[in-house]
Amino acid sequence: MTTPDGTSSADLPSVRLGEASQRDRRWTLASLFSWVVALIFFAPIAWIAMSAFKTTGQILSVPPLFIFQPTLENFTEMFQDPKIPKFFFNSVLLSVGSVLIAIAVSFLAAYSFSRFKPPGTDFLMFLLLSTRFVPAAAFVIPFFQLFGILNFRNTYVGLIIFYVMFSVPFSVWILKGFIDGVSQRFDETGLVNGASRAHVIFRVVLPQVKPGLVAAFVFNIIFVWNEFLFNFQLGGTDTNSIPVALFTALYQGGAVNWTYVSALGTAYVLPLAVLIYFFQKYLLVGMTFGTVRGEV
Repeated sequence: MTTPDGTSSADLPSVRLGEASQRDRRWTLASLFSWVVALIFFAPIAWIAMSAFKTTGQILSVPPLFIFQPTLENFTEMFQDPKIPKFFFNSVLLSVGSVLIAIAVSFLAAYSFSRFKPPGTDFLMFLLLSTRFVPAAAFVIPFFQLFGILNFRNTYVGLIIFYVMFSVPFSVWILKGFIDGVSQRFDETGLVNGASRAHVIFRVVLPQVKPGLVAAFVFNIIFVWNEFLFNFQLGGTDTNSIPVALFTALYQGGAVNWTYVSALGTAYVLPLAVLIYFFQKYLLVGMTFGTVRGEV
C-alpha cells in the first residue's frame, strides 16, 4: 500500500524519524546561533565585570588575562569615596521618581485616547511620538536656557519634570496598545451596574494591563537610568547621576583610572541587569504593544 506521494506505508516510520531528526538539527543550529549572538553582545559587559576584580597592571596586560587572582580592593576604594552614595541616590531617585509619575500620567492619557477617541487621535499620537524623532543634542541649548530662566538647573524637580516629559510619549503608545486590547464591554458592564468611571479605570481596566505597565516602566527606567547628556548639562554637583560620575572621574592623574571605571560600571549595571532579568517577559510583551483580545 502506498501513500499519495508514492511512499510505501512500511516506510512511513522511517520518513517521520528522518523529518524529526531534521527538525532537531535545525533547532540545535538555531540554539547554537542564538548562544553565539548572545555571547557576542554580552562580551563587553563580561569584560567590564572581569576588569572590576583586576589590578591596574592586570587590566593593561598584553595579552589579556582571563585567569587571575581576583581582588575586591577596587570596590572597597570606590565605596570609600563619599560622593558615590550620593550619585547612586540621585540615579535611583531620578529614575524611579520620574518613571512612576510618567506611567501614572501615561495610563490616564492612554485610556482617554483608547476609549473616548478625541478628534485627531491618530495625529495627536503621532505628535507625541515625534518628540522622540529629534536627536537629544538638539534639545540641549533650548532646555539649558529654559532651565536657567526657571531656576530649575541642578534641582531634582527640574530633572524629574524633564525625564517625565521624555518618558510620557513612549509610555502612552505602549499603554494604548494594551488598553485597546481590553474589550470596551468591561467598561460598559461596570458603568451599567452603577460603577463610577474611576472604578472602571482603576479596578476593571488597570488590573488587565499590568503587563503593559511593567513593560513601560522597564523600558523607561533603562532610558533614564543610563541618560548622561541632559543630566550633565542641566544637573550639577547635587543632582549628578552615575553616568556623569563615570565621565568626570574617567581621568585621574592624567590617565584613565580603569579600576575605578570598571568597579563603578559593574556596580551600576548590576541593579538594572537584575531588574531586566526578572521582568524580561514583560519586555517581550511590550515590544508587541499589547495583545489583541477578542470581544466577550
